[in-house]
Amino acid sequence: MDLSFLYQYYGFFLTGVKNTVLISIFTVFLGVIFGIFIALMRLSNNKILKTISTAYIEFVRGTPIMVQLFIVYYGLPSIGIPLPTIPGMGSEASDILAGIITLSINSTAYVAEIIRGGINSVNKGQMEAARSLGLTNAMAMKTVIIPQAFKNILPALGNEFITVIKESSIVSIIGVPELMYNADTVRGNTFKAFAPLLVAAVLYFLLTFTLSKILSIFERRMATSD
Repeated sequence: MDLSFLYQYYGFFLTGVKNTVLISIFTVFLGVIFGIFIALMRLSNNKILKTISTAYIEFVRGTPIMVQLFIVYYGLPSIGIPLPTIPGMGSEASDILAGIITLSINSTAYVAEIIRGGINSVNKGQMEAARSLGLTNAMAMKTVIIPQAFKNILPALGNEFITVIKESSIVSIIGVPELMYNADTVRGNTFKAFAPLLVAAVLYFLLTFTLSKILSIFERRMATSD
């Protein structure tokens, strides 16, 4: 198989990998931050907060991510809600931002359920012990329950990060120059239908495999600390 095109187009693949990693990191960060809030709303005794969070999770998990991307990228501007722009940067940065927003909205719903499960897995006696020491419910949740929950859900969060890396390819349909989009650009320029896609597949595998190994190291260290 002829891979000579890599000498000329390796920059396309490197840029694609950089943008894929950038989108994935921001997505997971925002997904965890907002996922915590949605999970706490779901666990709240307030019926309004619980209803809103449940509706959000069910709607996001029940609709295709491509539809969500089109709603954010095409739908919102059409009803007078412009997408945020980055001063001094071109439309490419705005497209990347739209992709991050969509993936974050999607990831938040799944992360919220992961976190909710992790919080529920913590022994109820931990909360009772924290409250008996004078901590408020919020302080106990912040300093006692959530740290333990994160230790329990680290494997699931790692799987979500890997999923985000793979799902980030969806933003190629709005012109975001991530790995899949740039691989398709190379296909069009070289008229090679198979090889660029194989290179992209190998790069995706290297990203996810490396991440899984890093997470395995963290899991072993946390298990040792126990």
